[in-house]
Amino acid sequence: MSAPVTVTYFIEVLSSWCHWAEPAWVELRQRYAGRVDFRWRVALMRPEDFPVSTEQCDWFYRRSGTHVSSPYMLNSGWFEAERQGHYEAPNWVAEAGREFLGEEDERIRVALSVAAMRDGRRIGDLETAVAIAAEATGVEADALRNAAGSAAVKARVAASTQAFFDHQLTQRPAFLIESTIGDKAVFTGLWVANPLVAAIDAMLEDVARYQSFATHHGEAPPG
Repeated sequence: MSAPVTVTYFIEVLSSWCHWAEPAWVELRQRYAGRVDFRWRVALMRPEDFPVSTEQCDWFYRRSGTHVSSPYMLNSGWFEAERQGHYEAPNWVAEAGREFLGEEDERIRVALSVAAMRDGRRIGDLETAVAIAAEATGVEADALRNAAGSAAVKARVAASTQAFFDHQLTQRPAFLIESTIGDKAVFTGLWVANPLVAAIDAMLEDVARYQSFATHHGEAPPG
């Protein structure tokens, strides 16, 4: 970790709660720019985590939209019963975008989320996901398609998903906040910024106090 605190955001492109959490993520990145490292990682939803029908999906969307007081309702048009909960493709495309845009650029995953959640586009189809990503960023579609289908990208997605489960997390979005002095906080399922701000501020203050002590007293004597 180059900064005193790092925040890892575990996402699934087709998670409605990740969609609702996006303003909080943007707020955090702006608030702590230059002081905290931010990174996102894919945590694939299991097939059984997806709705089983359009009607069920709409019910979930009415509940979450009411909960967050949204002025719009999410669009279930992306749902395809025949996929039986397999929507890995848009997540592979989002992950592949790193190879062309770097770690900081999140336009692909955001564009895919909006295309599905707001416009109802069926991004479970690889070609559709690639087209949306290419249009949003200008990345060449064939190169992006090849990267999304590569063993390396699929391995990274599998590894980050396993990391999500290794922390015994169950809900997305999830936020893992860690400091250089070993502090760690985990939030799973929360979609607002306030609790994350409290944890980050506490860790930044803790690190600053350690640094102050080191300035006055140096490193600990050898044991």
